[in-house]
Amino acid sequence: MFHHFVVWLTDTIGQWGYPGIVMLMALESSFFPFPSEVVIPPAAYLAASGKMNIGMVVLCGTLGSLLGAVFNYWFALKFGRLFFEKYGRYLLVSPKSLEKADRFFERHGHISTFIGRLLPGIRQYISLPAGLARMNIFIFCTATALGAGIWVLILASMGYWFGRNEQLVLQNLHWATLILMVGCGVIVFFYWRTWQSHIRRTQELETRL
Repeated sequence: MFHHFVVWLTDTIGQWGYPGIVMLMALESSFFPFPSEVVIPPAAYLAASGKMNIGMVVLCGTLGSLLGAVFNYWFALKFGRLFFEKYGRYLLVSPKSLEKADRFFERHGHISTFIGRLLPGIRQYISLPAGLARMNIFIFCTATALGAGIWVLILASMGYWFGRNEQLVLQNLHWATLILMVGCGVIVFFYWRTWQSHIRRTQELETRL
């Protein structure tokens, strides 16, 4: 079944071209998650076959991911904030909790968004709390594009080199995902240590003054 779906998707992308990649990847990043694992690898396989350009595949995949993420951000900013301000008390979400979320994303939104885009099950929805907390849109877009770009590049590499063998693509993606999760853990560890050191230095400076 998966094989037939990939064949259909490859034919579809071949017909729609680069706009099809943008549209499908935008869906993947929105409320209607469309697995990126079955969008980019087939497109990359077409690039390996000389029917598409691998650079354009990565660019369109990243652009689509960014557009879907911005939609989620806008939706949460426009409607989510209003909803929780009006009904949050019934869901145990107080105005103070929203203020804490605002401060968190103001300080750590860049790393949270970047890491979130690399983690399965989170990458589609990290835009919602960012929009709810009114994260700086420029920083949000930059972190989203970087994280999404890395994931799309990994998917494109798998499709480019192993596109003829769907099972091999899935196996390598499994290991790539594990490596990404470990890498994200290391990044968070060192980021948190750096942040704590910054806090201590700031407190020491304030004490001296």
